[in-house]
Amino acid sequence: MTTVADRVLDGPHGPLRVRTYVPAAPAAAGLVWAHGGGFAHGDLDMPEADGVARAFAELGIAVVSVDYRLAPPFRYPVAREEVAFAYAWAAASDLTTGPWALGGASAGANLATGATLKTLHVGGETPPLLVLAYPTLHPVQPAPDDALRAALDAEPDADRFGPDVVSAMYENYLGAPVPTADVYAAPGLASAAELAGFPPTIMINDEVDELRVSGEAFAQTLRAARVDVACSTEPGTQHGHLNRPEEGAAQPSIERFAARILALASHDPDPDPRPTRTTPTTSAPQSLSADATTP
Repeated sequence: MTTVADRVLDGPHGPLRVRTYVPAAPAAAGLVWAHGGGFAHGDLDMPEADGVARAFAELGIAVVSVDYRLAPPFRYPVAREEVAFAYAWAAASDLTTGPWALGGASAGANLATGATLKTLHVGGETPPLLVLAYPTLHPVQPAPDDALRAALDAEPDADRFGPDVVSAMYENYLGAPVPTADVYAAPGLASAAELAGFPPTIMINDEVDELRVSGEAFAQTLRAARVDVACSTEPGTQHGHLNRPEEGAAQPSIERFAARILALASHDPDPDPRPTRTTPTTSAPQSLSADATTP
């Protein structure tokens, strides 16, 4: 049985609530997880937070789910720094003696990526694995190709993340115009040179989702930087499928993520040789850094 507990940390911007999920058997590895919600919505009780964390715990992974501050009123880099702080706390905790991955969904994936990139650039210890579900990483993302555009046109309810929507989301997060975004707020802007030394990354995108373009473009830059990246698409999904477990696609994604996380403890380079529903695309307290900047 998973033990679930709410804790309040003395975070970099005041009290920071996290929820811990500890499996009944000793956990082989851990995951610090940030839910999505466009930087402005979401909480620890949503399926993308609580349901995902419980699913990972059932697979033997300890989880720290982060209740980071939302915009408004809290603007960049507050949420990113809180995710970084939670990771450092988890890595120093006794929730597991194994390694800790860092990840998130959508905007939460952005926060995990930005925190990791900042740590890399200041010479800190980065997580051994980044776990990204349908991330948003560009404030102005590349246009979808003809196939994705046709799929979005065929499913109008999935066509929710066009350029205007995404730019407005980032401007709300930044509290400033999109051109002010740095690579820690929008990691998709980073060059291959800036990503040199970035940790191994597993990414699962949604199929009919314009944000897939952002994730795939970032994966291409990671490859150019010679980073170990596994980027795939969960078939038949729209954006946010981990937040809709009733659709049936969440568990296969979680199992694929979990295999990579658990492999950290076994040092297995190919932890999940089984066929999956995903298909490849073509295209310590100071382990993560928190800036001194306040909103």
